[in-house]
Order: sequence, then structure tokens, then C-alpha cells
Amino acid sequence: MRVRDLLDDWQKASESECLDQEVTVRLTRHEAAKISALAEMFPGKGADDIVRELIAAALNELEATMPYIPGATVVSEDEHGDPIYEDVGPTPRFKELTRKHLERLES
Repeated sequence: MRVRDLLDDWQKASESECLDQEVTVRLTRHEAAKISALAEMFPGKGADDIVRELIAAALNELEATMPYIPGATVVSEDEHGDPIYEDVGPTPRFKELTRKHLERLES
């Protein structure tokens, strides 16, 4: 989900899956006021929901903006037969570490 999609989602007041893991985040007064304003604008969403969904959307956008850096190894070919090189940028490492931590959280 992208950050700009959150407003539409909040208007629908959809439920999202939540783990029993809690993280403490320190906000500035200005950030806390913005979270409170959003919670008031969307009564179906509490401040915790808004913070969680903002973080999820920001992480998705961050991952989408990680650059593809072609390596030396050809991993496949596109529909025109042109080589597709391995990604040696930050994305593969991020995905690998995400899987590692997801497995830890699920066990």
C-alpha cells in the first residue's frame, strides 16, 4: 500500500492484521498532533492503527524506491531475449533480512 492510498483505505475503515508485538515510538508534539488529527478525522481508526499503517505504507514505498543495480551475472532473459542481470543493489539484502526476521517473529 502506498501512503496516498491510506486516506481511501481509512475512509473504508478496513481492518488489518495485527501482531501482538509492541514498539514504542517517540514523536514530536507536531507529529503527535497530526496523528491525533487523523484519528479524529477517521473515527474508525485509532492512533495506533494510523501509526501502524503509515509505517507499513512508508516501508512499502521505501522498498519500491530502492535502486536496481545490475550485477555481472545473468539470471534470466526478458521477452525479447535480452539478458536480465542479478540485482546487486539493496533490494535483495532487504528482502533476505525481512524473511529472516519474519521467520523469527512467526516462531
